Amino acid sequence: MNNTNKSLSFTKNSIVDLIIRLRTILVLLILIAVFGIISDTFFTLNNAILVMKHVALYSFIGIGMTFVIITGGIDLSVGSIAGLSGMIAGFLINRGIHVPALGGTVYFAAPIVILITLIVGALFGMFNALLVGVLKMPPFIATLGTMYMARGFANLISGGLTFPNLAGTEEHGNKGFEILGTGKWLNIPVQIWIMILMICIGAFILNKTVLGSHIYAVGGNLEAARLSGIKTSKVLFFVYGFSGALAAVTGMVAASQLVASHPATGETWETYAIAATVLGGTSMSGGTGKVGGTVIGLFVITVLNDGMVMVGISEFWQKVITGIVVIVAVIFDIYQQKIKDRISLNMEMKKEH
Repeated sequence: MNNTNKSLSFTKNSIVDLIIRLRTILVLLILIAVFGIISDTFFTLNNAILVMKHVALYSFIGIGMTFVIITGGIDLSVGSIAGLSGMIAGFLINRGIHVPALGGTVYFAAPIVILITLIVGALFGMFNALLVGVLKMPPFIATLGTMYMARGFANLISGGLTFPNLAGTEEHGNKGFEILGTGKWLNIPVQIWIMILMICIGAFILNKTVLGSHIYAVGGNLEAARLSGIKTSKVLFFVYGFSGALAAVTGMVAASQLVASHPATGETWETYAIAATVLGGTSMSGGTGKVGGTVIGLFVITVLNDGMVMVGISEFWQKVITGIVVIVAVIFDIYQQKIKDRISLNMEMKKEH
């Protein structure tokens, strides 16, 4: 009788665990159905492209956040790095760099502007890794400090003003930056192609490389990973640097969409990234997570936000609901971990008997 009860309990836990694993897809399907019924314009090509563009914008910081959270960390600085990156690109395109030795100002071609901005974003991410991996600061505190630093630098670059006209000029040889956010290839927005590329790169690193297995190991047990010979500091430098570089991509895409950059760009975007990552099944305790899950989580948040706009829900209520989504996502993460522990315990007891 006991064995039967244990078997039923195991089966019940397995079903609950499966439902929790599929929760994001189920929620997404429900949201699509609800907003499709409420709004006549929800199931249109224009709205589908708009949703994809929004998902693409946030997918870059979401993918970076996935890597960070898998290691058991958190990165609160991604939104500020995105804002700073847009301002750096705007500064380089609008003002260039004055070089007294050359007797004038040097303007860079759009690809060089993009490369410089990516490097700056990666360096800010590596600074986070220095604080977390070498100085052993808690990730929350370390990235909170970097968040304020990056936002401060973003305002200092222009004195809090906007950089307009990021299309560049023929005279300065720096045209083409706006393609990131407004260009199309095969009639599909360029930012969606970039998202697809980043998803493939992120999934490949995590699933097909030694580095990916080390990232999971660091998140599963940092000390055990170190004792097994994994260079944990190097792993963290890559992960946080990768997150910073992807935040820079986000900032540049956002700036190129508007063909202007503002120092306040990216405020609260880190919450979107965290919510999407946890909704997608990445555990806040580290050691588990998938890029694909994060993208599905982003679709949930984007469909929710865009749907609320379409049906006329107040912006203030949108923030309240987004906050609730974050809290619920974390609660599910905690519950899922408990279910996993219970299933593991039942399996061990079954082996013993």
